[in-house]
Amino acid sequence: MPPSFSDFAFEARIAAQSLVDSLGGLARPTLRLGVTGLSRSGKTVFITALVHALLRGARLPVFRAYAQGRIRKVTLEHQPDDAVPRFAYEDHLAALSGADRRWPESTSRIAELRLVIEYESAAGWVSGPRTLTLDIVDYPGEWLLDLSLLSKTYAEWSAEAVAACRHPARREGSQAFIEALGALDPGQPADETTARKLSDLFKGALAAARIEPLSFSALPPGRFLMPGDLAGSPALTFAPLDLPGGKEPPAGSLAAVMARRYEAYRSHVVRPFFRDHFARLDRQIVLVDAMAALNAGPAAVADLEKALDDVLLSFRTGRNTILSSLVSPRIDRVLFAATKADHLHHTSHDRLEAVLALLVDRAKRRAEGLGARVDVAAIASIRATREAQVRQGREELAAIVGTPLAGEVIGGERFDGETEAAVFPGELPEDPAKALARAGEADYGLRFVRFRPPAAATGADGRAGVLPHIRLDRALEFLLGDRLA
Repeated sequence: MPPSFSDFAFEARIAAQSLVDSLGGLARPTLRLGVTGLSRSGKTVFITALVHALLRGARLPVFRAYAQGRIRKVTLEHQPDDAVPRFAYEDHLAALSGADRRWPESTSRIAELRLVIEYESAAGWVSGPRTLTLDIVDYPGEWLLDLSLLSKTYAEWSAEAVAACRHPARREGSQAFIEALGALDPGQPADETTARKLSDLFKGALAAARIEPLSFSALPPGRFLMPGDLAGSPALTFAPLDLPGGKEPPAGSLAAVMARRYEAYRSHVVRPFFRDHFARLDRQIVLVDAMAALNAGPAAVADLEKALDDVLLSFRTGRNTILSSLVSPRIDRVLFAATKADHLHHTSHDRLEAVLALLVDRAKRRAEGLGARVDVAAIASIRATREAQVRQGREELAAIVGTPLAGEVIGGERFDGETEAAVFPGELPEDPAKALARAGEADYGLRFVRFRPPAAATGADGRAGVLPHIRLDRALEFLLGDRLA
């Protein structure tokens, strides 16, 4: 499809905004870091842990600027975009470190936070005091997957979405939608009751695919699951249809109305997000709950691989030049992070990393071919467990120990949220291909227990002390290290 005038106008607005950002960055170097995560991946916890570690002084040996003592001061400042909600760092930290120690609520909209890092540069002839402004942009992963819709017509998206609903793994949760679809003629006159009913049934099918045990990830349109202030609007009241191939839907038909609303969604929801926020990012981390997909089985693994591929296709990746940074900035580093590594013994951390590396291998090679750097890591932004050796008969088994959330059941015992428990989490095979091939098998399933956040010591100033983590310093080094050299 040849580019339209609206496409050129869209790119021109991106270029204008990029030029404004770049000129501002000449006086005050700024790095915009995008943080997103597919469902249940822990992005709110990641941002809170990252900010807290820099402000309070966590142990970060791999983060060289910090380990070498070159970071002098880190402060929170007012964010640059007054129309964007602020990331509620203080509220989330209070939830994690307060007396009831609970995981913070997930955010369902875009949010920002600005850190100013004063550091000592060690880069040869330009050594000396420097300042880097770090703007953290937090947004739902579901919105990121919507960017793939910009390159698809309504007919193309409909064919993919209907086929996905009919997939054997999703058919039960999609049954009501499939039956309603079969009773409709796309060419029939449109009416609002039918459109709303079909849209609601489709949203129900998406929601059913997202929850365990299915744990699917690639479920656009993302705002159907996280509508925010758009709930009930016509732009969110559409659904895919079984369309006859090669025919233009008659005016006023159900198919024509659905196609028009799909275009409205792309124009008024997806494009503004891309233009105003996503296209301005310099670096990106994508948090992934890979273990949930391994537990759910092959269909969930295949869906996760597709979602991760779509994620990298959405990014404008590549090496930034002086010109590109002025008018068409690119994301030059992307980190995929498998979260919840604290649910496994440390002997499986590298194996979890290898599984994620295999899942993103194809997309990674494509992005690297454009000049971007892509890495993977297994992390726990906040470590909720510790490791122990537990004797069982004559054997000593590697276990993780933590405080299960109230209501968690282990070995038939229901926990109260106060009592600790030792859990044998299972281990991943050394060969990541074997790990993926055996996904969902009963004798291999990883044993997940939801733990409370760890008890954090209170500092001398009465504020929350350092929170433990796994490889958060490695993530920081990849994302920020070169800009603090």
